[in-house]
Amino acid sequence: MNDPADSSDLTARIQSELAEIAQTHMPFGRYGPAHFPPCGAPIYNLPAEYLYYFTVKGFPKGRLGELLRIVYQTKVDGADSIFDEMRQKTGGSRFPRKTRRTNYRFGD
Repeated sequence: MNDPADSSDLTARIQSELAEIAQTHMPFGRYGPAHFPPCGAPIYNLPAEYLYYFTVKGFPKGRLGELLRIVYQTKVDGADSIFDEMRQKTGGSRFPRKTRRTNYRFGD
């Protein structure tokens, strides 16, 4: 059952999908080209919370949906560090979270 040819085929398929994920950008929505010009945010940088929305409403049809599902599952499984090499190649960027203004006053 553990044929080395099967293992190398699986490894090649995973590498192929990771290469495709590295080159795919979000073509629509909050992380699309309108908000992240010129071609949208890389799908490996999408927050897990955003990808969770697709699990509820349904992933897009076609290859984009398959890749988004892979990215989501990777992030949920805690293996997000697999995308760190891709981030380093693009300057190490992640989405900056907007800082919220706080006006807390304790012990006046």
